[in-house]
Amino acid sequence: MESIFQRIASELNVREQQVSAAVQLLDEGATVPFIARYRKEVTNGLDDTQLRNLEERLRYLREMEERRDAILKSIAEQDKLTPELEKAINSADTKTRLEDLYLPYKPKRRTKGQIAIEAGLEPLADALFNDPSLNPEAEAAKFIDSEKGVEDVKAALDGAKYILMERFSEDADLIGRLRDFLWEEGILSSRVMTGKEQEAAKFRDYFEHNEPLKTTPSHRALAIFRGRNSGLLSASVIIEGTEDRTVTHPCELTIAEHWGIEDEGRAADKWLKDTVRWTWRVKLLPQLETELMGRIRESAEEEAIKVFSKNLSDLLLAAPAGPRATIGLDPGLRTGVKVAVCDGTGKLVDHTTIFPHVPHNKWTESLGTIAKLVLKHNVELIAIGNGTASRETDRFAAEVIKQFPKLNLSKIVVSEAGASVYSASELAAKEFPDLDVSFRGAASIARRLQDPLAELVKIEPKAIGVGQYQHDVSQTHLARSLESVVEDCVNAVGVDVNTASSALLTRVSGLNATIAQNIVSYRDENGAFANREQLKKVSRLGDKTFEQCAGFLRIMNGDNPLDRSAVHPEAYPVVENIAAKFTRDVRGLIGDTLFLRGVNAADFTDETFGLPTVTDIIKELDKPGRDPRPEFKTAKFQEGVEDIKDLKLNMELEGVISNVTNFGAFVDIGVHQDGLVHISALSSKFVKDPREVVKAGDVVRVKVLEVDVERRRIALTMRLSDDANAQPAEQSQRPARNDRNGGRSQAPRGGQNASSRGNNRPAGNQNRGGQSKAPAGGSFADLFANAKKLRK
Repeated sequence: MESIFQRIASELNVREQQVSAAVQLLDEGATVPFIARYRKEVTNGLDDTQLRNLEERLRYLREMEERRDAILKSIAEQDKLTPELEKAINSADTKTRLEDLYLPYKPKRRTKGQIAIEAGLEPLADALFNDPSLNPEAEAAKFIDSEKGVEDVKAALDGAKYILMERFSEDADLIGRLRDFLWEEGILSSRVMTGKEQEAAKFRDYFEHNEPLKTTPSHRALAIFRGRNSGLLSASVIIEGTEDRTVTHPCELTIAEHWGIEDEGRAADKWLKDTVRWTWRVKLLPQLETELMGRIRESAEEEAIKVFSKNLSDLLLAAPAGPRATIGLDPGLRTGVKVAVCDGTGKLVDHTTIFPHVPHNKWTESLGTIAKLVLKHNVELIAIGNGTASRETDRFAAEVIKQFPKLNLSKIVVSEAGASVYSASELAAKEFPDLDVSFRGAASIARRLQDPLAELVKIEPKAIGVGQYQHDVSQTHLARSLESVVEDCVNAVGVDVNTASSALLTRVSGLNATIAQNIVSYRDENGAFANREQLKKVSRLGDKTFEQCAGFLRIMNGDNPLDRSAVHPEAYPVVENIAAKFTRDVRGLIGDTLFLRGVNAADFTDETFGLPTVTDIIKELDKPGRDPRPEFKTAKFQEGVEDIKDLKLNMELEGVISNVTNFGAFVDIGVHQDGLVHISALSSKFVKDPREVVKAGDVVRVKVLEVDVERRRIALTMRLSDDANAQPAEQSQRPARNDRNGGRSQAPRGGQNASSRGNNRPAGNQNRGGQSKAPAGGSFADLFANAKKLRK
């Protein structure tokens, strides 16, 4: 049997020794970020992505080994474990194959087949199966026994049928063949439930929808499952041409072939054929359909989780404005605009409420209030939440800048997704125990601009709102994946131990909530940390924890200049050796690019620190504590465009990517309704994955292709040469084609997704042989159906 290490190595295309070393480190409690950065010699350079995949596969394969052992034990206890069966079980390479092999031996409730065997009907079943020339009725008559519950010939034949049905349906090789056939040839078919047409209007694209099972995109599969779970749609797996139940299903022929059953006109042939049909329709079809639906759902969920994870990573690693005093404005009309002022460290230093908008209209008074706060706290930035009254508040902030030009202010609209969740959280209550919930939200908006990562880690990841069907997927898998993303992002950037919140410290490699809080408490009692060694004085932060976390914690103005870098304390001797050899001061080495480029890393390697680590150290000395996040920049919303009604066809605007899905990207253009750039409108070149072109937080320029005010739908394009007024025929000549999944558009369809009809072809029947062409003009008409609910 191939070992777990061998299998993972083969899947990741790395050596078995690399896998073995990584697993040992993981089992010892090392985190993925720590291994990826500080144990490159041990794993021979496995990166964080490879390690995450390794960790996931290791979990799956270990669970499978536990299940394999349990199955072998169960069958052995039944005295039915033959050498051949044991070999087959040990060779099984998936959980599904294991369960197929175990099926005949799995303890189950008394079945009709078992009852028939107890009634003595197994010899009848064997006789008719082995010799179809026998007359079924004549043979069955021999087994009539009222004391055993076999009252007549029909009862005897039914019992024999149940015995064979169970025998036929518990053959692992046959089940495998049928499952593979259905996966390759099956069609996912959905229909509206009778009488539910009106209630299911949002799923109208799935009322009569057929699509190849194995190529159904995740967003369409999840839409169908949501409709089914709501009782509005039915979903099944069919083979084309078998909708008429009088037609022999190809799987029935496979079952008959497997068991050597042929219709040669013999007395029992028809009875055996009927038994095969019953086996398929009653036993195997429901079982395999459930399995395959589970398989496609699992695949769809995995893809949806990947979408969420990538968007979350982009959002967490968005450019920070930095340590600049910032005013956070949480917009409102009747209740006013909540104002929170945070200094350069993110500390809340002031707060108030202003009422510039209707019905209060205290515009001038509000301008004066903001100007005074700016002067008092040396504010440089105004962060505006993008919720209700956002554009009105944005216009108000613009007036502040215009009226007081000497203040040198800049304004930025910030996504407030999840801010309300944070405001009402236990963590917010601890941070601001005496502050009203609404002001907590304003403070969070300001901090998001200063450092998105530091603020967003305080919110449950799935509440941030950059996902696709996140409430429909496995919450355990989703949480595990998103937690990994947060951990990777935090450790990729590093954390200032003297300013970080306990929520941010909790995400650092090796730390947990308790130790993170202990760090904050120690800092509060003893002042700022002067060096990394001082961390060892924190309660419960032992040597192992220190090893895991030290390299990711920064001390910006401490005793040792290396403490502000990503150089791990264990590697300080390497830097000291470099300094000693060239008779330089360690502090003088840092940032001396010209000198560091002349240092030969190989001269400073030893048994502990190999070439990869020494090379990383020299790079880090060149730019200590470098931030991997991009440079801070913002979109400028066009003046006078504040509502969807202000949009005009072919209008060019600047916006911010708010969410990326498999079918395109949503863009905030400042009109309270995100527009959608379909995947085919992202570029003039073929785009397989929208993330090849854009990511959450990107500032992009778009053109308006279509506006549906009534349904609040906006179609945008990043191909600025597109013309919204062009005829569909002209648009169809464009080269961009973006669908290779069975010739269907990757845009979402109906349900909680949206739908692209590919040049107005009927849903479910579009362009089977090729790709859907670039949408323009009226082709976006249904692209936005309930698109907002993707975030729910």
